[in-house]
Amino acid sequence: MTQPAAGAASETALDAVWRDTDGLLIRPAAEDDLPAVVAMLADDGLGKSRERPESPLPAAYGEAFRRMALQGGNLILVAELNGAVVGCLQLTLIHGISRMGATRAQVEGVRVATAARGRRVGERLMRAATVRAKANGAVLMQLTTDHRRIDAHRFYERLGFVGSHLGMKKELG
Repeated sequence: MTQPAAGAASETALDAVWRDTDGLLIRPAAEDDLPAVVAMLADDGLGKSRERPESPLPAAYGEAFRRMALQGGNLILVAELNGAVVGCLQLTLIHGISRMGATRAQVEGVRVATAARGRRVGERLMRAATVRAKANGAVLMQLTTDHRRIDAHRFYERLGFVGSHLGMKKELG
């Protein structure tokens, strides 16, 4: 499991920086990380039709990043190895009334760069997200994954997630 980097304000803070023994750094994304994040989101059979990893990036990505920062409790975590961003996920805290006012942690957009697969980057990102979520009062972590992503299903099950609900989505645009 990752450990906070020297100088991290708190081991459990939402914005803590973690460094693993092999040098993998897990930290909140900066806007400068967006090209790498968008490239990973697009490097996928499903994502390639939804994302535009152009240079320069479409302004919509930066605008969305800034809206997330203003919202609070909504961030992109990145995994960095040897100065390169090799993994990402979005972690959003959702405060609710159900479950006696429980806070949930929603995970989206989990990706690992092709060259970094097989190094437990995704697992370490998910563990860092779990620690952050629990430290911020979340009692449940949830995610959806496309039914066609069989390898992803196995990955999440290995981390303790169970297919307990049927996820549904509706395009609004």
